[in-house]
Amino acid sequence: MKGSRALIMLLLSLVAGIAAMVLAARWLNEQSLAKSESQVVVAARDIELGQPLNASMVALVPWPAGSVPAGSFAKAEAIDGRVVRTQLLRGEPVLDAKLAPVGTKGGLSAVIGQGRRAITVKVNEVVGVAGFALPGNYVDVLVNTQDDRERPVSKIVLERILVLAVAQEASRDDTKPRVVNAVTLEVTPEEAERIDLARSVGNLSLVLRNQVDVNQAQTDGIRKADLLGDVPAPAPAPVAVAPAPAEAKPAPRRVVRRASPPVAAAPKDDARIEVIRGVQRSTTDL
Repeated sequence: MKGSRALIMLLLSLVAGIAAMVLAARWLNEQSLAKSESQVVVAARDIELGQPLNASMVALVPWPAGSVPAGSFAKAEAIDGRVVRTQLLRGEPVLDAKLAPVGTKGGLSAVIGQGRRAITVKVNEVVGVAGFALPGNYVDVLVNTQDDRERPVSKIVLERILVLAVAQEASRDDTKPRVVNAVTLEVTPEEAERIDLARSVGNLSLVLRNQVDVNQAQTDGIRKADLLGDVPAPAPAPVAVAPAPAEAKPAPRRVVRRASPPVAAAPKDDARIEVIRGVQRSTTDL
């Protein structure tokens, strides 16, 4: 009996020791994790661009200290009043690069980049690429006008221009095409001048391009002769010309020759030689 009691006590002590070791290891692990974690501000719901942030729109979540995103915030008060420059999804960390500078008011102006401008172009279903030119897309601007010789010409005047908004919508999460009557583009001041001049001298069209394509086309434009190629001009149809009325030929002039008057025959006289010597005259018959 005494041996059985000793064995039972030994087993209980062993189990208690193992349990204590497990609990101690877990506690140490939790303490280690607590020291290696940080707090990061994330979006508590989907947030559209141009909206000012407040504490109700964000949340604090634990984040491994070794992988905290650059530009993140550890306190919700730090982002109060800041305006979002791009759409934030629920659970996405709020980064300083995605926020407008401090003091910026909400709206589309907060989305415009530093040193850039927004200009609105009037479009229709054809000019607006059938509604596929959505906020966040890139387009080229094409103008159809006439050159210095009054010849029709089409030319790409601007390339890779960011679409900020269509009509009054600036949301970039919608992929469904919408036909609108105005598109707002983000341009530099020089590009704004080119667009303003282009729409005053011709008709504008937008050309949708790939999001990751950064190559510049640098075209010379195309004219009617380039479009049609070397097409020979059709031969002019023969024109029937009425024959001119024949002119009356003048009657041949009748030449009347007058007969020459008959020459009077010299009278037949005897041949004589007349000799004059001084004042003397003598005649001699032959």
